[in-house]
Amino acid sequence: MKTPFKEILASDRFIVTAEIGPPKSTDLHEMTEHIDLLKDRVDGLNVTDNQSSVMRYPSLGTCIIIKERGGEPILQMTCRDRNRMALESDLLFAYSRGIRNVLVLTGDAVAVGDHKEAKAVFDLDSVQFIKMIRSMEAGRDLGGNELKGEFSFCVGAIVTPEADPIEPQLLKFKKKLAAGAEFIQTQAIYDLDKFKRFMDIARGFKYQAKILAGIVLLTSAGMAKYMNENVPGVMVPQGFIDELKSAQKDDRLKKGIEIASRLIRTIREGKLCDGVHIMAIGKEDVVPKILEESGL
Repeated sequence: MKTPFKEILASDRFIVTAEIGPPKSTDLHEMTEHIDLLKDRVDGLNVTDNQSSVMRYPSLGTCIIIKERGGEPILQMTCRDRNRMALESDLLFAYSRGIRNVLVLTGDAVAVGDHKEAKAVFDLDSVQFIKMIRSMEAGRDLGGNELKGEFSFCVGAIVTPEADPIEPQLLKFKKKLAAGAEFIQTQAIYDLDKFKRFMDIARGFKYQAKILAGIVLLTSAGMAKYMNENVPGVMVPQGFIDELKSAQKDDRLKKGIEIASRLIRTIREGKLCDGVHIMAIGKEDVVPKILEESGL
């Protein structure tokens, strides 16, 4: 039986999670292959929720599949697509199906996605969302109504350590911790010196949570440049771009795996944080290779 993620967070082990990106389809064959490949190799499988505002098969449905196949799902939920009533009812359903972990996000703007005329909701932000979950655990919904039955989640949130300026991120990070976040997943990091400075600050906060460094697999120099230009708070150093550019076309994925593995090894050996979250974005089948090369 899979160890509950909450128990893993309470241990001293180096934590490893990976990401599952649902398809824009009802054909779930490849996704279930990825689930089966990874469920026994990582501590939790984090499922994206209409990532980058692109409509896909739901995070909640995918988490149920992970649970049915013996994995430990981490449900992503954004405030972009649902008001407080929908968030509350989805959480009740998730709990009833055995899902016990949730990563809360405010969510990307609709304008960056594939349904540009959709109406964004943003009834709550991520801090208010965490507080809502804790209120529900205490037996009340946000309307002040009594809730019956058991209800308890291991709650996570996100932070962007390489944001510039960093001060607004630190302020919201503190609010998420104070609201009850138990684990923090970071945006993709590549500058480990900057990440170490962030961690030095984070370790001084009163409220403690396990912090997992986000590792996004780079597959080309073009991808790295795109991230630098279009993803706020992410900066791929020129050295990594040069490494990818110098690799032969057929070897670029191999080079990306090497870079990701190197980052993970340095984080683990240097005890920079409590674990890593690996985002392979469409290349989930190479995550075992990343784990192998990083010594996990």
